[in-house]
Amino acid sequence: MSAVAESGQAAGGQPPITRVSEAIIRIAGNSQDGIQAIGGFLARLAGRSEQEVMTFMTIPSTISGGPSIFQVRIGSGEVQSAGDEADMLLAFYQHSYDNHLSSLKLGGIVLYDSDHVTEFKPENLDKYRHVAVPISSKTVEAIGGSGRDKGKNVFSLGLLARIYDLDVPKLKKLVAERFTGKDPKIAETAITAFDAGYSFQLQDLLKSYQLEHSQKKIGRSQVVMNGNEAIAYGLVAAGVRFGAGYPITPWSDIMEILRRELPKYGGSFQQCEDEIASISMAIGASWGGRVAVTGSSGPGISLKTEALGWACMAEMPLVVVDIQRGGPSTGMPTNIEQSDLNIACFGGHGDSPRVVIAPSNVEDCFYSAIEAVNIARKFSTPVVLLSDQGIATRIEAFPEPDLKSVCQDITPDLTPVADHKPYDLAAVDGITRHLAPGTRVGSGKYPVVTGLEHDELGHPTGSPKLHLQMTAKRRNKLKKLGQELPKPVVYGPAEGQMLLVSWGSAQGPVREAVDKFRSLGDAVSAVHVKYINPLPEGLAEIFQGFRHVFVVELTDEGLYGYGQFAAVLRARYCDPKIKGITKVDGLTWKVKEIVDRVRSGIATANQAAQA
Repeated sequence: MSAVAESGQAAGGQPPITRVSEAIIRIAGNSQDGIQAIGGFLARLAGRSEQEVMTFMTIPSTISGGPSIFQVRIGSGEVQSAGDEADMLLAFYQHSYDNHLSSLKLGGIVLYDSDHVTEFKPENLDKYRHVAVPISSKTVEAIGGSGRDKGKNVFSLGLLARIYDLDVPKLKKLVAERFTGKDPKIAETAITAFDAGYSFQLQDLLKSYQLEHSQKKIGRSQVVMNGNEAIAYGLVAAGVRFGAGYPITPWSDIMEILRRELPKYGGSFQQCEDEIASISMAIGASWGGRVAVTGSSGPGISLKTEALGWACMAEMPLVVVDIQRGGPSTGMPTNIEQSDLNIACFGGHGDSPRVVIAPSNVEDCFYSAIEAVNIARKFSTPVVLLSDQGIATRIEAFPEPDLKSVCQDITPDLTPVADHKPYDLAAVDGITRHLAPGTRVGSGKYPVVTGLEHDELGHPTGSPKLHLQMTAKRRNKLKKLGQELPKPVVYGPAEGQMLLVSWGSAQGPVREAVDKFRSLGDAVSAVHVKYINPLPEGLAEIFQGFRHVFVVELTDEGLYGYGQFAAVLRARYCDPKIKGITKVDGLTWKVKEIVDRVRSGIATANQAAQA
């Protein structure tokens, strides 16, 4: 916690209150304890209080559950990551205490359930402030019944509300909203548990805290959601009214939201029998005249690849959402990785160009979903929206979108035309669009669609000349898109010693690393790349301004010492100074990791130069 000011003794003999600019709280327990609910309440409270917030969570991939954490960082200033070291650790069990004590800052607070945490190393008692609360037994005492300690997450929320002087009425409203539509007694029991935690006397607490009010002027209310929610609502705002998919972690949340929300707007979502059926159904719906969506994670994307190639060949507008997780094969279903980049860009046989966009945060997920739909429509091409488990599950607050300006109607235009060639080779930059079935064509020459190579009306052909022309057509329209994309903006000076390149969820930690480097006097900048395929113009000029270029990504270093996106950049720009900083431990980047890896990379590069 970054202290701002400290008051004297609080009223009623309570510990003195220290005002802080931010707080990082790590909650550790088991997945069935509802620790994600605690973090969610804190994050949503921050959003409704116009504060910055970002979260990070891990959950076990087994149905039976297991150890889990939820980390929330709340700040009055800009928050770009979930934080490296926690100010407070809330530990429900001995394993929670043992495994996560190292994540705490020296001098940080350990709030632990003394019913379950009983073993301590003497040196740790000196390093950290320990606050014992019999959370489980006090919860049972407060709410009774057969639920035993099932309300201890809300009891603990009450403890945190007291320690951080949180807005109790807003928190209670959030708790009540969580149980809307259920038996009112459930909400009443939860509030009782909250009140018991809030009123518990914390004898070992030396001081309590109060978060500074945000200084930013938002102008609009904030919305609080995770990345998957943002993508789903972005697709609805973009005018998508049909989707098809098959359940798989961590994509399933989007599927469930669309299944619930699309019927409200005259649409529908179909759960199919498998991944192949889902993308095929979405392609059929897109051919019907309105861009449709399908999605999955790595294993499902592999299964969809052949049909994705069909959509590339038929130049069918389509949005494919890929929420990346650890791989290969079934891999690590609930852990983060960015290793689907290769399959997103190049997966499939033959030359099958498609667009790949990687949102960088939760707000960007919302607007990128809209952009993906618009690119698919304009260029009549599949667009892969490449997110990851980190963004998918983390909660952020951002200004409420102006829905009147972003929502769009993409109802098919059935206006009759005199003639139509869906693959017109004379089209400027190779950009053509399909007519919705049912559109009257005056010439009577109605086109067809096929996965075979075809002529301008879609009729199959084996002509070498036409194959050359159609391959170039499919390529050239994406080259045109690359020319239209906004040029990346350098974070920091345009020239210096080191440039860090990020994509996807690495943006925030990389920018914090740059801030740390620059505070120490190092000439380090960063550039974030959102458009993975095609690449935007201007990157070569940016790279020229720096001696070292490091691509920070959550992929393996591969056979040659750099990750997947670094390989793409090296192939595109033929620049050997482009190096990789990679890891695949299933966890998001910590700022300290990036700083240490950059220093190590610089040392290695300097040694190689001197050899």
